[in-house]
Amino acid sequence: MLDITDLKVELDAEAGIVRAIDGMRLAIERGETFALVGESGCGKSMTALALMRLLPDNGIVAGGDITLGQGRDAVDVLGLSESRMRSVRGGRIGMIFQEPATSLNPVMKVGRQIVEAIEAHTELRGEAARVKAIDWLRRVGIPEPERRIDEYPFRMSGGQKQRVMIAIALAAAPDFLVADEPTTALDVTIQAQILDLLKQLQSEQRMGMLLITHDLAVVAGMAHRVALMYAGQIIEVAPAAEFFAAPRHPYAQALLRALPAGDRRGLPLEAIKGTVPPLWQRFDGCRFAPRCAKAMPHCASTLPELAAIGAAHTVRCLLYAPDAPAAAEAAAAEPVAAVVRPVVDRSAPPLLDVQGLRVRFPIRSGLLQRTKRHFDAVDGVSFQVRPGETLALVGESGCGKTTTGKAIVQLLRGAADIEGRALLDGRNLFELHGPELLAARRQVQIIFQDPFASLNPRMRVFDLLEEGLASLNTELDAGARRERIERLTDQVGLRRDALDRYPHEFSGGQRQRIAIARALAVQPRLIVCDEPTSALDVSVQAQILNLLRDLQRELGVSYLFITHNIGVVEYIADRIAVMRAGRIEEQGDCDDVLSRPQQEYTKTLLAAVPRLVPA
Repeated sequence: MLDITDLKVELDAEAGIVRAIDGMRLAIERGETFALVGESGCGKSMTALALMRLLPDNGIVAGGDITLGQGRDAVDVLGLSESRMRSVRGGRIGMIFQEPATSLNPVMKVGRQIVEAIEAHTELRGEAARVKAIDWLRRVGIPEPERRIDEYPFRMSGGQKQRVMIAIALAAAPDFLVADEPTTALDVTIQAQILDLLKQLQSEQRMGMLLITHDLAVVAGMAHRVALMYAGQIIEVAPAAEFFAAPRHPYAQALLRALPAGDRRGLPLEAIKGTVPPLWQRFDGCRFAPRCAKAMPHCASTLPELAAIGAAHTVRCLLYAPDAPAAAEAAAAEPVAAVVRPVVDRSAPPLLDVQGLRVRFPIRSGLLQRTKRHFDAVDGVSFQVRPGETLALVGESGCGKTTTGKAIVQLLRGAADIEGRALLDGRNLFELHGPELLAARRQVQIIFQDPFASLNPRMRVFDLLEEGLASLNTELDAGARRERIERLTDQVGLRRDALDRYPHEFSGGQRQRIAIARALAVQPRLIVCDEPTSALDVSVQAQILNLLRDLQRELGVSYLFITHNIGVVEYIADRIAVMRAGRIEEQGDCDDVLSRPQQEYTKTLLAAVPRLVPA
């Protein structure tokens, strides 16, 4: 179905020529799901953009071939004119983009955007195309599709926007699908529904799929084969079952040890040291060697080639070269030392006490946009967060989790009617104004779900991080602010040269790290974490989770952790509150809720979680 041969993609950047993809070779069969995994900045999304011929203005395909289909249906993707490529893009090849908030047209209703794809690539027109669009919204799990089809993207949650993107990509029934993090913003029940839908379409249409994701549990349940990418190169390819049972490359082994789970609580996750090297430099040896626990002296000076170690298993590592010393395989990473999990004092007064929180949004219509009725996004929610405690707020997309977090940090004033109380050290946040509210903002910070939308595109990273310090930590001079910012970049896994760059120059995961650093800059006592690891790959997620746990142990900071990743919940949460339709269905200690759920909704939610079962 798809054959990529010696693909090379280069970007003209200020630092020099960035070799984003360096000699990629892939062959994907009809009806096969081929997963491409690896850290942010390794070239996964750039592979998808090259395949769709959607490279940025400073990017070019410097070499190689991309062939779609076989025999008479085969097309040379790189050789097509742009007019012919438009019929292929969206017609024969569909794509689900990583960031739905920036991929959907904000001034077009979602239904019109789906209809546009249907009319461009099928014979349906007018009302028939609209009926088809409504059907696709229903199939991807959008509630009330007959009504929601006429809404704009900003009226939908992050997960709902992602589902609209999936509907657009699948509406024309493509032969091949490029899915770039298709379930990142989705809760587990909708994720299971979408993955089942993709499997169904594959069986009906024998659709090939390139699945780009950092969720290894999804890969284990979906993919037939897996390719691991690092620094612009593929370093291991294997059947999915073999990859998870016996990964060979040291990078692959470290990734699997970095996965959060309940049995890792109290222990640090294996966060791979350092970051992906800049791709404008020249490589004389293995690109992973500076971060590898099994590196040998000659790894820094010898370029490894892909070596076959089985019928369908190849790996790019000198440990498996024909002349590799037999003892090299015995080299192993140092064992991870146990860390005692801090014990939360349940008798201490709560840091945050939310009582009967209700958030109502006005629904306006007509020429004068008069308020006709109200929508209760949060309906009588109550919970407490104690000092040094992590409360996980879980539930399906659109149930009110993010609205709860935004209401607490005072980001909905004037946009919604808020009732109830949110007591921070006994003071109601909803009644604070002026200097008192400014002081409270220093105590409570938020990490947003969408890093691209929350970072000012006109400000460099240093200015983004300094802005909060300058306004909330006025006692710090310029030198102290710079010292704290540089220390933060090290903590969240960014290079110092990132401080002089703009948000658009980073991958999605790197932008999330910037957003986390900004929230941590003022050293708050409570952080509302709205999906803080959803855009991160496994190794960086481990690094961030370790960082959040270390800060909690050292500073006693509390977290209201909004997430749909149950593995993260098992690892980091002390207590869990399960939300549904604006209300809390069940809450209690983490172990009790996960092992002995009482509500049927909680049982359904946990049953939908994809699991990576080790061999």
